[in-house]
Amino acid sequence: MNLEALHSLLLEQPLVALFAIIATGLLLGNITIKGINLGSSGVLFSALVAGHLGYSIPGGVGTLGLVLFVYCVGIGAGGRFFASVAREGATLAKLALVIVATGGAITWAGATLFDIPADLATGIFAGALTSTPALAAATEGLKESASGVSIGYGIAYPFGVIGVVLFVQLLPRILKHDLEAIAETHAAKDEAEDRVENVLVEVTNSNLIGKKIADAGIANFNACQVSRVFKDEQLVPLSYDDVFSQGQLLLLVGRSKEIAIAIDYLGHRSERHLLKDVENERQQLLVTIRRVAGQTIRDLGPLKNYGVVITRITRLGLTFVPNASTIIEVNDQLTSVGRTDDLKVFAKAVGHRSNAIDATDLLSLSAGLTLGIIVGLIPIGLPNSTPITLGLAGGPLLVALILGHFGRVGRIVGHIPRPTRLLLQELGLVFFLANAGVRGGGSMIATLQEYGPVLFGLGVCVSTLPLMVAWPLARKFFKLDPLQALGGICGGMTSTPALGAITAKSDSQVPVVSYVSAYPIALIVMIIIAKILIGLLA
Repeated sequence: MNLEALHSLLLEQPLVALFAIIATGLLLGNITIKGINLGSSGVLFSALVAGHLGYSIPGGVGTLGLVLFVYCVGIGAGGRFFASVAREGATLAKLALVIVATGGAITWAGATLFDIPADLATGIFAGALTSTPALAAATEGLKESASGVSIGYGIAYPFGVIGVVLFVQLLPRILKHDLEAIAETHAAKDEAEDRVENVLVEVTNSNLIGKKIADAGIANFNACQVSRVFKDEQLVPLSYDDVFSQGQLLLLVGRSKEIAIAIDYLGHRSERHLLKDVENERQQLLVTIRRVAGQTIRDLGPLKNYGVVITRITRLGLTFVPNASTIIEVNDQLTSVGRTDDLKVFAKAVGHRSNAIDATDLLSLSAGLTLGIIVGLIPIGLPNSTPITLGLAGGPLLVALILGHFGRVGRIVGHIPRPTRLLLQELGLVFFLANAGVRGGGSMIATLQEYGPVLFGLGVCVSTLPLMVAWPLARKFFKLDPLQALGGICGGMTSTPALGAITAKSDSQVPVVSYVSAYPIALIVMIIIAKILIGLLA
């Protein structure tokens, strides 16, 4: 097939054109220079070129992509967003708010000064802060006049990525901050306390000898369980009738802080290295029977009634060590330790289905999207004002944040397995970017000829000035150390590549924790400010 025939095919078959644009854009996005690449945003650039060449894609693809993308973003961020707002010491949330608000103010000032249209200005704002959700909100808010949004985004995005990466790499060198030394001296107590570990303990507490292990109250510690006991020269699953004996070896699983308390209670840590039959005596069991939901582990009595110990629970993508008061919910994944026959009985009791562990509840997904779209269409207004709507970006996002936070609302489950969620999010994103780029490509050249240098200059300002404000604010006012400040700035700019540049220099999780605390706030505030900019500049 020659180029002319391929060109004709793409013009006549919008569906072929759609996937050709996506494939070309992803290939472009995979090109890495000095550790930096465009990623999925490469689709926008290929779509701009395709739109300029006159190609079209099927109608409705952009809308479908938009609702899928923002819904999955909301589900992913929901578990952290409200916690970030309410968490003690919401310093990083405030830092993110300052960064985004500064970017919005600079965008408004530049657009007003240089008479830049609302669509281009809002696109510059979204691109400079590398925020695809803000791009989505602006495109949906401007509807038919949104072609300039993707052009502005495409102009500002490259420097938005590169600028933050250079900032976090060069600033510590200029200020002579040794990130490795800071990481070594940084108090990582919270991380140590939250780490789940297995510890072999030797029983020396004479007051426990002869008592049942199951009744000794170990499970009442906040997050600690006895999972195995040393018998016949091997570690085997704990049974309900096992009792303490002098010098007995027990395997504990739990968070570091609770493990330390339990060791002091039982005896001391053993240095022996013993093997356990993990494959046959441990299993992930999914709770599907609703009568089990709402019971505490104490009420269910897995050890007494079934001969197994629940050592971990995975819920909504998060894994934790339970205690006797932990309430079991439907769709919990129970890491259970026991003999093979006992595990089979317990699996039947909780309704385990192996093929359902990574399954997506399509009914909940469809119901959540439907509810989000309806919420987005509801007019909201104050007296004597024009009603507004959250739109197809805001409605699904709000519903998804609530579902992601609470886990479920009624029969709608607010959890999508991570691989499925990331696939749907990425699919929605490339559909949306392809549509936005094709729409903006037709007027791209004329826009660049009229506003080109001004748009690029504004994009540079929106990317760099918030960084200049955020660093002294984080260090002097919020009293953050350099690693915390850099991680928070990356989160406030929603710049994952910049976070990658920091973590490449240091193994510390401090900047990662700061990033995930600031990111959800920045994500939502960017969407709100994009809407505000449209209202102010339109």
